[in-house]
Amino acid sequence: MKYPELKEIAQRIRIDIIRAVHAAGSGHPGGSLSAADIVTALYFREMNIDPKNPKMLTRDKFILSKGHANPVLYSALAEKGFFPVEELLTLRKIGSKLQGHPDMKKVPGVEMSTGSLGQGFSASVGMALANRMDDNEGRIYVLLGDGEMQEGIVWEAAMAAAHYGLDNMTAILDWNGLQIDGRNEEVMTVAPVDEKFRSFGWNVLYIDGHNFDEIVEALNTARHTEGKPTVIIAKTIKGKGVSFMEDNAGWHGKAPNDEEAKRAVEELGGEW
Repeated sequence: MKYPELKEIAQRIRIDIIRAVHAAGSGHPGGSLSAADIVTALYFREMNIDPKNPKMLTRDKFILSKGHANPVLYSALAEKGFFPVEELLTLRKIGSKLQGHPDMKKVPGVEMSTGSLGQGFSASVGMALANRMDDNEGRIYVLLGDGEMQEGIVWEAAMAAAHYGLDNMTAILDWNGLQIDGRNEEVMTVAPVDEKFRSFGWNVLYIDGHNFDEIVEALNTARHTEGKPTVIIAKTIKGKGVSFMEDNAGWHGKAPNDEEAKRAVEELGGEW
């Protein structure tokens, strides 16, 4: 892997996720851990953003459409310098700005309040269209969950993005194969998702979502694709990095206890 510094940051973000969810006593560790490498590549290599100027007009914007996975977004923002890392331990606590879903009015760096699945993706289409109308060079990046693809609003948004040729927009699908009730293909299959997006007029890329070489290359390809939006289907592992959480739907929305959190942090190379 050519990007050891990104791998190190991703591990810190994973440790932050475990610490935050454990401190809260609730939250969504599985889908946060699966997306950590993707989010790391976006915030620490790809996107044009400035923590000291979070409202910069030409900034790139990231929308976490699967808003329940906000521990990965909060951790990336903290590691990037939007607010102190120590504040992550206030996750979901009364009075904290770091609530169970991202709030664009309270958290620096959060571009859209999300939670109801599919709505963040729809908002990202509007943002990309607005940037084009304003001749704003900022790009729009949106992360979706694979269970989220069962929402009809996702496909309405996909149709609109292709219709308007929004090549300033990149969607990334965190394809870990699991959702709250079990495996996607058993709950409500959306396969073949690549063919569906392609039929809607999207440029489709398929990668290993834990390989930084492939993530960076795909983002670069998306940036230089003209005339159509790009979706990156990233094959990931739910709970990535923590052995007892990996590929286990039970960790979709459950916080680790003291012993489990200690073990998870140590497996990720941290100290408890």
